[in-house]
Amino acid sequence: MKAATGLYRLLGDEARLRMLRVLSLERLNVTELTAVLGLAQSGVSRHLGLLRKAGLVQESREGGFVYYTAGPTPGLTDVWSLLERHFADAADDAAVRADEARLREILRARKERFETHGTDAGQLVPGRSWAAWGRAIGMLLPPWKVADVGCGEGYLTVETARWASHVVAIDRSPEVLARARALAARRGVTNVSWEVGEIERLPLADASVDVVLLSQALHHAETPARALAEAHRVVTPGGRILILDLRAHDQAWVRDRLNDRWLGFDDRALAGLVAAAGFTDVRTATGASLADGPFAVVLATGKKPS
Repeated sequence: MKAATGLYRLLGDEARLRMLRVLSLERLNVTELTAVLGLAQSGVSRHLGLLRKAGLVQESREGGFVYYTAGPTPGLTDVWSLLERHFADAADDAAVRADEARLREILRARKERFETHGTDAGQLVPGRSWAAWGRAIGMLLPPWKVADVGCGEGYLTVETARWASHVVAIDRSPEVLARARALAARRGVTNVSWEVGEIERLPLADASVDVVLLSQALHHAETPARALAEAHRVVTPGGRILILDLRAHDQAWVRDRLNDRWLGFDDRALAGLVAAAGFTDVRTATGASLADGPFAVVLATGKKPS
């Protein structure tokens, strides 16, 4: 009876049930599981420890990572069958749909890292990554002056600084900029200046940069048209705007969890906004997507007339 009481108490927690449901769908490490569930990493590790001890989660190691899967050990098959029925009944729950959407994003990110190639079992290709490919393309670009608007934690800022002559990184949050500046310092990047500013009121002079980069920033703008007009103002004649953003989707949870104002942009609507801001030669394309995932990246570019 003590064992049964402990097991049912363990399962009487929403976070642990969400964790079991996600791990029954895909093998994940702690970092990935933290991103899917939106919980603190310490909490995720604690829940995993309890579930492993109960025989509901299994651990394996591969390539220096520890991965977890969910399933019953002998003696728990009846309990697991009951859980599977509850998981199936909860398929339309908003929290469950949000977990699955974030899980699909994790799987997309895995795929884009080029970690494996070929057979289902995976054929290791050392050194193959999107980061290396992006840096190689960057070596072909002119040494433009770039404004990274809505730079966030600065990862793309640092990558851009590898080929740009100078990058002005702009974000509304001084705390976020401090973390981005620390990242640049760790990477030895010195050709970046950091500015606190709003996407719709850029702290830049007219025609002062060659490229305005808006990566996953436009859907945070209160008025996207005004943000694009600002980009047109600060870019030089003949300069360009480059947008990476989410294609229109129905995942409303991003409003509360990620502070998104807009649920992405339709390709045609985004192209219309860029053209209305005064850019010409406007083009859109798909940046990244997963066949059954809720999110896709839309790219857009345009040129300021000379």
